[in-house]
Amino acid sequence: MTDWNAMTDAEFRKEVRQFFEAEYPEELRHLPHRPKFAEIEHWHRKLHAKGWVAPAWPAEFGGMGLNAAKLLIFYEEQQRWGVNRGRDMGVQMVGPLIIKFGTQEQKDYWLPRILSCEDIWCQGYSEPGAGSDLANLRTRAEIDGDDFVINGQKIWTTMAHDATHIFMLVRTDPDAPKKQQGISFLLAPMDQPGIEVRTITTLSGETEFCEVFFDNARTPRENLVGELNKGWTMAKALLSFERIFIGSPSLAQNALGQLESFARGRGAFDDPVFRDRFAQAALDVEDHAALYARFADQLKRGETLGADVSMLKIWVTECFQRITELMIEAAGPDGGSIGPLQVGNVSVDVLSSFYKARPTTIYGGSNEIQRNILSKAVLGLPG
Repeated sequence: MTDWNAMTDAEFRKEVRQFFEAEYPEELRHLPHRPKFAEIEHWHRKLHAKGWVAPAWPAEFGGMGLNAAKLLIFYEEQQRWGVNRGRDMGVQMVGPLIIKFGTQEQKDYWLPRILSCEDIWCQGYSEPGAGSDLANLRTRAEIDGDDFVINGQKIWTTMAHDATHIFMLVRTDPDAPKKQQGISFLLAPMDQPGIEVRTITTLSGETEFCEVFFDNARTPRENLVGELNKGWTMAKALLSFERIFIGSPSLAQNALGQLESFARGRGAFDDPVFRDRFAQAALDVEDHAALYARFADQLKRGETLGADVSMLKIWVTECFQRITELMIEAAGPDGGSIGPLQVGNVSVDVLSSFYKARPTTIYGGSNEIQRNILSKAVLGLPG
């Protein structure tokens, strides 16, 4: 086994970059949609054979065992080359929780299946009325013999129609004195009569989001991860580290690159007003990248990220939205056209990019919630 952390950062970046550039299929670069597993299965098999499916997992569980600095490099190179995340809910979300809170039996059973994608996971967190304020969730799980019986609804469940299993937060003690209490973390198979999945068609025509309905669905009691009624604490364990990745500058950087190429082909830079607005957007992207680097340095030093990391998500998503608005303007009368617009060798789906930018300020904790976190936890303002 290779000790990746023994490499210098430059050596590791070179290794990762060479592999992605040589092996990642060209037709999958910068996909405008979230693919089903069948579309990217051959790439996943290649990663699995190399042992690169789970870069953050400890080596003893089949991961690369990367430290924070190397992990940032790995994800930065993925984003730079347009490598699709794939069906990574198992690797990114449920796997680390099983490693940290699961029993030995759960680790032995679930972790290899996550790595191989024998099981494909979706996340059952958000509900109608419990999105950014997740502690308001109402989906119930009641013990019945050796099973939990689940009733309720989840929404915005990404790629649930392509998943074999769901990990979910459910209310197991409705009488708990605080709403964050009485919540448990369960694993459940999707292929059962008590679960119905309905896709949601977005403005851009994609169907990656779903509603999931539970009508006396069942899962064995051994699929409880961690302690009963302690699921809220577990779910929060991943959030600070997730914030830096959801706030990665690549989202805005890639959009800015597309905007520049498209706008030059359209002659938009002949307009001094457009040039000024583009320059402002470019400066915003650079400023965000500098802020991101500051938090990345904290991780590299082994420090825990504080609540101020929420700035990253706010900044990059709102910057991304402004850039896509400029794309619409640069397209002129074609800005409302469905499908890619061709300018020379550049093909940009302007309208789809605009649509995809709208929900970024909502998912992963809405920007309003993130601003509340900053005001209370960082600035010390009253709630």
